[in-house]
Amino acid sequence: MIVRLKGRLIEKDGQSLVVDVQGLHYEVFVPASVLARIHQHLDAQGNVDLITYHYFQIDPAKGVPVLIGFLNDLEKDFFLQFITVSGIGPRAAIKALNKPISEITRAIDENDVSFLKTLPGIGTQRAKEIVAKLQGKVGRFGLLKDQDIERPSSEPPDWQKEALAVLLQLQYKRPEALDMIERALKRSHDIQTAEDLLNEIYKQKVNK
Repeated sequence: MIVRLKGRLIEKDGQSLVVDVQGLHYEVFVPASVLARIHQHLDAQGNVDLITYHYFQIDPAKGVPVLIGFLNDLEKDFFLQFITVSGIGPRAAIKALNKPISEITRAIDENDVSFLKTLPGIGTQRAKEIVAKLQGKVGRFGLLKDQDIERPSSEPPDWQKEALAVLLQLQYKRPEALDMIERALKRSHDIQTAEDLLNEIYKQKVNK
């Protein structure tokens, strides 16, 4: 049973991540509320540390192992509570949790069926069932700090400093090098290493 996964994030697509763990590539499904904050939790090498829920999805002809990832134990605990509601399985829960868990918790405790109906796949009856099952049991999840807005750091990460040092060694002036780095980062949001950044800068110069 896989309960935790740490590795380099190499792909983010829809509701899943691909994480490279020492050469093994794991597909991990994550709720949209978690996916939106993934890049806030990468280290300088582009690694992400996920708490996982591992289960087998049983189809008529086969069983498929599925990994679902979270950034902390509280998110996973809320997910486990959420799937106790009748008719909400793990895959449906991944789809439904597209808003901050703290907001969903508030809606449950305040019997805000209208808000719960805005969650993908949740209709009026299912929203009422969520309230009936979980109201009064999920208050601690309202303390989650999952609505933070990502703010740019005043200090660039180490891999950007490394790329800048390389450009300076190649005789580029500092203002020119900083401008190339800024344009490369705006052009590609998936850059997480100095090598990726330098490759993107090279592509910009070639395609001029």
